[in-house]
Amino acid sequence: MTIYQVAETAGVSISTVSLALNHPDRVSERTRERIIRVAGELGYRPGATPSARAKRRTGRIAVVAPFSSYESYRTRLIGILDTFGPDDVEVVVHDAPSVAAAGSPLLSALPIRGDADGLIIMGIPLSDEGADRLHRWGPPTVLVDSSHPAFTSVTFDDEQAGYLLAAHLLERGHRRIGYLHEIQRSEAYVSPGMLRRVGMHRALGDIPLEEFDLPVSDLATARAFAPEFLALASRPTAIVCHHDLLAAGFLAGLRASGATVPTDVAITGIDDGPLAEGLALTTVRQPFAESGRHAAQALRALIESPTQASVRTLLSPQLIIRNTT
Repeated sequence: MTIYQVAETAGVSISTVSLALNHPDRVSERTRERIIRVAGELGYRPGATPSARAKRRTGRIAVVAPFSSYESYRTRLIGILDTFGPDDVEVVVHDAPSVAAAGSPLLSALPIRGDADGLIIMGIPLSDEGADRLHRWGPPTVLVDSSHPAFTSVTFDDEQAGYLLAAHLLERGHRRIGYLHEIQRSEAYVSPGMLRRVGMHRALGDIPLEEFDLPVSDLATARAFAPEFLALASRPTAIVCHHDLLAAGFLAGLRASGATVPTDVAITGIDDGPLAEGLALTTVRQPFAESGRHAAQALRALIESPTQASVRTLLSPQLIIRNTT
């Protein structure tokens, strides 16, 4: 089966088929779906089959993540580069938008190319269509920060992270606790924030969790929110921030407004790293580089043996107590 037959059956040009498979954002959704359906019905496989790919390696892997939206994925990438560097493997990086800001965040239209030996997808949940397409057509694939039964994945125990932070604040005597996070525009997937809320509710029991939504997840927005927070007639005595950068901005805004931390309000982040250490921020440590290494090692094993069963690795959080609580 060739790309020419797919184009003829779908009633489009060969170049349109190529764009639909390799650059789906440049083709209308209706045309892309028709091409994908026809290709599946005809049994067309872009690039090589797994057996052929094993015989003809390219020495290249692809990594897709919202790199420009979250610093943490760049740290995970370091773990991937450290693992594949000694093997002289070329790592091709594709930036993706933040799923929290997307109305339709599930990955359905990922390019499936024949020039990569493997694929790592970080921070982007798969739709059923995307998962099926990858499973049938794609190279060996590992998911990070999302999971699907068909694929090997590396995830972080976000629920336990939320539990640890809320339990710590309860131990400090707080009974009004808030959660500061970026608004999630779609309920089509289970996000880390959802899981963290589950963990916080588990620790809090009957105590309500007060939530504060920000339009974007950056330092400037969190800083600008601080005066608004302080102006509330009644407010939480402790805030869990969705990640350390939000906590840094919120902390800066509170101090600029004359508030004292943790006397007026206690603050925690989630992630840990040089920023949290420099600010003496209480947080939960995520093993970012370790998760990248786990994913890279899992992908290397899949490239060598594509038919092995999928495995899920769940990494544990570690509570780091510093001055802000």
